Amino acid sequence: MILELTNPHSVLAALKQRPAAVHAVRLPASGAGPAWEAVTQAARDAGVPVRKGGPPPESQRRRRAGAPKQGREGGACGEVEEREPVSLDVLLQGAKQRDGGLGLWLAFDLIQDPRNLGAAFRAAAFFGVAGVLLTRDRSAPLTAVSYDTASGGMEHVPYSWAANLVGDLKVFKQAGVWVLGAAEEAKSDVHRVARDRPWILVIGNEESGLRRLTRQNCDDLCKVTAQGEIGSLNAATATAVLLSALRRPG
Repeated sequence: MILELTNPHSVLAALKQRPAAVHAVRLPASGAGPAWEAVTQAARDAGVPVRKGGPPPESQRRRRAGAPKQGREGGACGEVEEREPVSLDVLLQGAKQRDGGLGLWLAFDLIQDPRNLGAAFRAAAFFGVAGVLLTRDRSAPLTAVSYDTASGGMEHVPYSWAANLVGDLKVFKQAGVWVLGAAEEAKSDVHRVARDRPWILVIGNEESGLRRLTRQNCDDLCKVTAQGEIGSLNAATATAVLLSALRRPG
């Protein structure tokens, strides 16, 4: 599927990582902001068409179908193919080659908000996460909103869809990876988690947290201990804090 990305950082990352997947860069007739100058140059260097004026084909199709607007349809955008998922074996093998077997992975158990997913992918790219495992059913799709929120992070972290999350977590365990669940009711703070082993961190649904079977298949549970009057974080913010703690030096 072709995504219309309106974040110039997302489009620039796609041009750098997989230029063949960028079909065109579109600028409004009145011109775009300075952030799009680097995108325009990268597109021309890669032989990607840069066009001015007129909505992209996907926007035209939505308009003909009477669908509501998708964000800033009149602004600059890049027409980018969505990334293909990888197999679970590739998710594991790639990390072992890069991290010597002590990698850090991320899994989501029924995350519903595409913006949460995008922000989590950005954090995953920042903290060098080896791969992301997503539940296929009853979860948010990876939309243009996700890619734009990730601000380029989607291009740097491989992902795989899990038809059965618990089954895939067992595959990780068989490969020597420990499963760490994030839960507000956990007794231990994330800073107490041992860092001398590979972990896959599992983040639960925004409202209900981890499902029962997912929780039962975790080797350990951890939480972010509140220091102020607000007792919880949204899924994306919690993910960033947890990854930071697990990647802390020393």
